[in-house]
Amino acid sequence: MNKNFEKKMPLPLVHQALAATLLIASGACFAQSSDYPAKPVKLVVGFAAGGPTDVVARAFADHASRALGQPFIIDNKPGANTILAAQAVASAPADGYTLLFGATNHTMIPGLYSNRVKFDAVKSFKPLCTVATSPTVLVVGPGIPVKSLADYMARARKEPGVTTAGTAGVGSSGHFATEMFARANGLKLNHVPYKGAAPVVTDLMGGQLDSSFATLGSVLPQIKSGKLTALAVASPKRSSLLPDVATFAEAGGGKYSADAWYGVLAPAGVPDAVVQKLERAAVDFAKSATAVEKLRGLGLDADSTCGTAFAAQVEREVATYTQIAKDLDLKVE
Repeated sequence: MNKNFEKKMPLPLVHQALAATLLIASGACFAQSSDYPAKPVKLVVGFAAGGPTDVVARAFADHASRALGQPFIIDNKPGANTILAAQAVASAPADGYTLLFGATNHTMIPGLYSNRVKFDAVKSFKPLCTVATSPTVLVVGPGIPVKSLADYMARARKEPGVTTAGTAGVGSSGHFATEMFARANGLKLNHVPYKGAAPVVTDLMGGQLDSSFATLGSVLPQIKSGKLTALAVASPKRSSLLPDVATFAEAGGGKYSADAWYGVLAPAGVPDAVVQKLERAAVDFAKSATAVEKLRGLGLDADSTCGTAFAAQVEREVATYTQIAKDLDLKVE
């Protein structure tokens, strides 16, 4: 405002002018939010095309495009265990046109990459909704003579550090799930890291490995064919994909839970009107028969945990995984 004009204008009028300017600006912002989306939306995925996260993201993008009337375009940005994708979204404008389609490993980043991350996995994002979950399931192969979770735990207690538990690598979701179960039940397992999930399944079936805390989608065909035995599912409730397999709580493994989630996050500060539209699209997607069938084919359950509940889950997981990484001195630099 011109200083000479400000001196001549009575003080109440100055305040009125400033208030009017702010009102106009906020009104324009609201109009933009209420018209959302007015152009294509970019959905950033931290994995290469074809993987589970990418497949779920594309299914959601197709639904959101039809529901909201604008294209939702997948932007695959693999690298550094999804850090590159998360950084791109954290630094994007908070207008809802750049979103992150993330998974559970988003909450593991702070504990594993503390010296490389330029964003806050909690404060830099607005968690919108999950759209799917993949239960972690404890599976055993023919190399270990157990038929129940109770037998497995008894064996691990009798011979601490002998029972092997394979995972897709140090710092992987399976590694954290293994450690969380062992801690919750006072057990010592022999963690065997592999370079990916496929060789874990191969060695389980061949009897070279005793067990694995695996995502259900990675072992469901082998469970169905009888080549692997599922002892318990690490979810609050039984999976619709394995209705005859008990949860850990039901089988005597305590309240241990290690669901892997897939969901949508926005940059922090995204307008409420935009949040509401995106949350509605995510909830409708998880309820749709098409999505449910698509997700079942991937070994996933449709799920929509939104808003404060999703935000609390993200914050809780970050704290848990960061503490475990600290205790185990896990660093990936």
